[in-house]
Order: sequence, then structure tokens, then C-alpha cells
Amino acid sequence: MARYTDPVCKLCRREGEKLFLKGERCFSPKCAIERRNYPPGPHGRSSQWRRSRESDFGKQLRAKQKARRVYGVLERQFRRYFKEALKSRGLTGLTMLQMLESRMDNVIYRMGFASSRAQARQLVSHGHFLVNGRRTDVPSMLIKEGDIIELREGSRKKTFFKELSDLAKARNAPEWVERDLKKFSGSIKRIPERSEIDANLNEQLIVEFYSR
Repeated sequence: MARYTDPVCKLCRREGEKLFLKGERCFSPKCAIERRNYPPGPHGRSSQWRRSRESDFGKQLRAKQKARRVYGVLERQFRRYFKEALKSRGLTGLTMLQMLESRMDNVIYRMGFASSRAQARQLVSHGHFLVNGRRTDVPSMLIKEGDIIELREGSRKKTFFKELSDLAKARNAPEWVERDLKKFSGSIKRIPERSEIDANLNEQLIVEFYSR
């Protein structure tokens, strides 16, 4: 399966803001935005002034790229989410964001069982979690209301997950997610509302980009 393998801090610098792709590092002085808040590349510093002069297409492209990078989704898969949302009832942009929020890796991240979506994706790929009692290794699996996600019994004894318990306690889960920190389990109570999804994402520009 294709995946992004270059330094993810470059993605934050390209967007000019923290996308929280590296977990705890993003909250430390080592964060790339804190040290070099300009686009990567030899012309990074000199290209900052161009952002205020972006065309409509440039703004749409940046909105799409930012959403892709936040959720760790490549272009083909992201476009597929858009097409699925286009077929559904309701607002296309909102439906697409709700689908992205329902991905298994994102739900685990929202529950606080991983420090980043990338880490959550890796944990799922290694088969550490069960969905409704069945082991799954598909990070893109869409979790539905009432589905139960829990840490596999064999994984509970690992030092990594014992230490992760403290991280989960320090993070607040959104209201649309229900979790049990003692059992390392949780579920989706309802579909998230727009106010509960990253406010920095502009779904309308994404819809305009794909509707050209």
C-alpha cells in the first residue's frame, strides 16, 4: 500500500500551521513551526509573501491538501471519499469530513489511545485492536454508531500500552466518542457535528476544487 514516507514536519511548514502530525513533539520547542515557520525548500523564505496573492484555485488546492495531510490520506483515497459523499444526502463537504472522522485510525486517535493519527494507523495495522470482538488491521475501516473498539487482550501486557494509559488520561475525548480507559475500549455515540471537527478545515473549498 502506498504511503507518505518523507518527514511530516515539512507538511506543517508547507501549510504554515501545526497539523499535529507528530504527537507530543508538536507541543514541544522541537516543533518545526516553532523553529522554522516558513515553507520548506530553497525558496521557502522568499515565497512567504505569495500566500496573500494566491488565486482561487491555489486556495482550493491548499484546503484540499491540508485536509489530506491532517487525516493522512493519499489523493486517490481522498477523492474516493469525496465521490461517496457526493452520492449521499446532505452537504457534500460535511459528509466527507464525517466519513474521515469515522475512520478507525482517527477514532482511536480521538479516544486518546494514540498520540497521533500516524501512530494510531500503525497500531491498527499491527492488529492490536478489535472491532465488535473481531481483530482488524484496516485503518481506513469506517466505524459506525454502536461499534465497540477495544484493545486486544494479548496487547494489554505490553509496556507500550501501559504507558499509553497515562497519555489517554491527559487527553479529553470529544463528546461524540465514548471510552473506558480501564478497559481500553470505546465506541461512537453519534456522528460528529461540524462544530466538533477541526475548524481550520474548509470543506467548501474542497468541494469547489473537485467540482471544477
